[in-house]
Amino acid sequence: MKALIKQEAACVGRVPRMINNVRMRNKLLFSYVVIVMIPVLLVGGAMIVYLREQALQSAIAQTVNNVEKIKTQTGNLLRVPTDISNQLMFDSNLNAIVNTRYGGMLDLTRAYHEFDDFKEYREQYREIDSLRFYSFNSTLVNNLEFIPVDIDTQNAYWFKKALTGTEIRWYYIRDAKDDLLNKLSLVRQIPFPEHRTSGVLVIGINQNELNGMLSKEPFHTMIADEQGVVVAAKDPDMVGRTLKELKLGFDFHNKGKGTYKAEVNGESANIVVDELLPQSSKSGLRIISVFSTASIVSGANRISLIGFICILTVLVAALVLVSMISVLITRRLQRLREDLNAVARGDLNVVTRVDGGDEIGDLSRQFNRMVESIHQLMQQVADTSEKNSRLELAQRDIKLKMMASQINPHFLFNALESIRMKAHMRGEKDIARAVRLLGKLMRKNIEIKGGYTTLREELEMVRSYLEIQKFRYGERLNYEVVADEAVLQAPIPPLIIQPLVENAVVHGLENKEEPVTVMVSVQMSGGCLHTEVTDNGSGMEASRLEQVEASFKGEEEPEAGRIGMRNVHQRLTLMYGEQYGIRMDSKAGEGTRVCFTLPVEEEANV
Repeated sequence: MKALIKQEAACVGRVPRMINNVRMRNKLLFSYVVIVMIPVLLVGGAMIVYLREQALQSAIAQTVNNVEKIKTQTGNLLRVPTDISNQLMFDSNLNAIVNTRYGGMLDLTRAYHEFDDFKEYREQYREIDSLRFYSFNSTLVNNLEFIPVDIDTQNAYWFKKALTGTEIRWYYIRDAKDDLLNKLSLVRQIPFPEHRTSGVLVIGINQNELNGMLSKEPFHTMIADEQGVVVAAKDPDMVGRTLKELKLGFDFHNKGKGTYKAEVNGESANIVVDELLPQSSKSGLRIISVFSTASIVSGANRISLIGFICILTVLVAALVLVSMISVLITRRLQRLREDLNAVARGDLNVVTRVDGGDEIGDLSRQFNRMVESIHQLMQQVADTSEKNSRLELAQRDIKLKMMASQINPHFLFNALESIRMKAHMRGEKDIARAVRLLGKLMRKNIEIKGGYTTLREELEMVRSYLEIQKFRYGERLNYEVVADEAVLQAPIPPLIIQPLVENAVVHGLENKEEPVTVMVSVQMSGGCLHTEVTDNGSGMEASRLEQVEASFKGEEEPEAGRIGMRNVHQRLTLMYGEQYGIRMDSKAGEGTRVCFTLPVEEEANV
């Protein structure tokens, strides 16, 4: 049993290995034929059969929708004569002219002339072709609007139906003597109870409006009244003929609303029948649409053939495309493999030229970014090493300069203390205080061993230096040191503010007789320590400012008096980056501002 399981597992594992051993181009072509081409051909054949049936059902659905649309349009059209008949039902002018007994033609002519309601309706509504009123008043004369009832009219089917009630009826009135009557008409009895008389109103519908609704229909469509007379049709020659006269081979009269299959003129056809009963009407209309099944199926067959040709064309084109894509993929993968081998041999200047926005193109771009990242990392390692070397040299330079000032420091401190005590005993308190500050300043400088100090200790050195200079210059020098209490414990590099203050004092008082104020401001904002040293001294021209900036930012040794600023600038840029160096503004006669920013939340890069 175990042997059998191992054998099955070996077979299962052999299949992927066999697939992996096949060239990618052959795998793509085989997959396309088996997975795409064969299923598509099978499904396409089934779809052709299905399409023929769907085309027939679609035609039936379209016809039903068209019939419903015609039904709605016809109902809207017939609403106009319906509203007119409702208005004439209670029209006093019509009542007066119909129920007046006229003694002569002059009175009748005057009455006809004054009554223009029918004319206004015809001119106002394009749906109306004619308006007639049939009256039993024997004093009236036929003027094609008011017509006395004669024997033929009384015996007419539509007239008899109208006298059975006041409901609206719709008939196609056929009259060989009067062509104006040969159209669909609204027929309605208008009673006059106060005179115990009545008449029949006939409103003829504009035949062009009716036929116009059907002219754009795709199939043979017609509208018939309850007697089976065609009142409108896509083919105008059918109007006025009965459905039996057309010999369509289908008993429309006995068929209600629905869809039917029948033989029409010897051909298989589908017939859609719908009924319309206008508002306030006793009789309605029947809407009939007929289309040949053969014409629909032939169209479906043609579409199926075209579809099959299109499917076959697409499959062949896809096969060619798959072949091309397989070639492009294998070529690009081969080129990428060669570039990978070059990087493996240590060539980091390789840039793969595989283009495209697909996965291979993405892989190529990632490969280039990887090689570039490796190159940048190696460059950063070299730059960091160089930066650390420069920082170390700068720190050593500071230590050497501090060591130069440490010649016998105990002797120097003892001598200064002796001088201070002597001056104090003689009452020279200012001299004693200046000597004490000088000793404190020198001791702070000697105690500095690199690394970091606090802002509080740095500002104490600045105040000591300013007090000594105040003792020297007297009223010519004023100063102010402002710092937030919350930032006094912030770590900063030592001797980073004092050289800037020294520069402000030395060059601010140069060629300046008026008192000069040196302002030191330290504030915290956005996680950074912002330091400014300003003076309102002599200042400098723009050209001189450029020279000064170049002296402490350039590679060459600066001029005398700028060594401290150069040292501060270099230490800031080495420890925190180029964006954290000294920034300087100055205007001649207005003063100078020197500022820098430290990211106190970050660790120093030492």
